[in-house]
Amino acid sequence: MSETAVPNHPVEESPFRRFVAEFAASKVALFGLAVFVLIALLAIFANWIGPQNPYDLAQLDIMDGRLPPGSKSVAGYTYLLGTDDQGRDMFSGMLYGLRISLAVGVGSAIFAACVGTTLGLLAAFFGRRIDTIVMRVVDLQLSFPSILVALMILAVLGKSVTNVVLALVIVEWAGYARNVRAIAMVERKREYIEAAACLALPWRRIVFRHLLPNCLPPLIVIATQQVARAIALEATLSFLGLGVPITEPSLGLLIANGYQYMLSGKYWISFYPGLALLVTIVSINLVGDHLRDVLNPRLKR
Repeated sequence: MSETAVPNHPVEESPFRRFVAEFAASKVALFGLAVFVLIALLAIFANWIGPQNPYDLAQLDIMDGRLPPGSKSVAGYTYLLGTDDQGRDMFSGMLYGLRISLAVGVGSAIFAACVGTTLGLLAAFFGRRIDTIVMRVVDLQLSFPSILVALMILAVLGKSVTNVVLALVIVEWAGYARNVRAIAMVERKREYIEAAACLALPWRRIVFRHLLPNCLPPLIVIATQQVARAIALEATLSFLGLGVPITEPSLGLLIANGYQYMLSGKYWISFYPGLALLVTIVSINLVGDHLRDVLNPRLKR
């Protein structure tokens, strides 16, 4: 008796595995991701990696101020990247500064995404008066430069990490709301949303369980790009003296501390924090650009 041949059906690949495979196909994106993970690990473990706590006054010596890279301190320590005007080890200062910059950038992007996504979804789902109010507020805010709005908020609230995060959330939420609203307006007319409405499901369930998941792919791309933008904005605010306080300096404040010494040849005080800021932003943008190409192939260059 002959055996019946069983046809071999190809196993359908899961969307997540397909996404990982497409993302891993780009060496540039993998390089950017590896660099960002390395930077994040350096910032997280700054207490153990850095040879000095640069913000502990008991560990600072004014006699070690503005030492060039590779110099030794009075106590015999070697400063690989030199010191600033207060005798801080630049390598340790960069690690602690990265921690503040990443915390502000990632934290503000998350909170802004929550606020903007919620308002954008509600505007698209309910329409009419809610849509009009939300979009007019968005148009009003986007008509002003982001840096100007953030400067005005911090001039009123004062310098602190919390206030910088709050200012960046107020600046960034409108971009999320506009983009999510545009995506949700298309999804709102799909059959599955109309079927859920016909079943009289609660609007919260329709919005956050059915509408939101289909808006996540572009939202991930926007959030990635906003993290880099928030880090750059925070550095600009700190450089101008309205960002984080001097007791918790970020990369922007470290750059500002060495700006006045650039013409005297003491480049390392601003150069190394500026290089760390540049590498961080570029690595995030490399990941964000490839995420955009993977999640929306029509935009692929």
